[in-house]
Amino acid sequence: MVEKGVNNLVEVKNRYQVPTSLYSCHTAVVDGYIVEGHVPAAEVSRLLTEKPDVVGIGVPGMPAGSPGMETPGVAPEPYDVFTFDEMGETAVYATYP
Repeated sequence: MVEKGVNNLVEVKNRYQVPTSLYSCHTAVVDGYIVEGHVPAAEVSRLLTEKPDVVGIGVPGMPAGSPGMETPGVAPEPYDVFTFDEMGETAVYATYP
């Protein structure tokens, strides 16, 4: 689903129960799961294969080296992909690099 003309991204993130600690620049709905931020495709694929009992996964901020944030000459920074549930609880799902 693509929402056009969205003026309040916080409203969208709240609707999809994204914890504020995971806010990033992108929010997507993929097969009923929420994907927040620059999540590697491998983790989205894993999510869709494993189908854990979570609302979604996310990468907070925009870490250097995450998908779409690769910059020549800039070393990738370590980051985590988190799961989140309806209560806003988070857990590490994967660690990069």
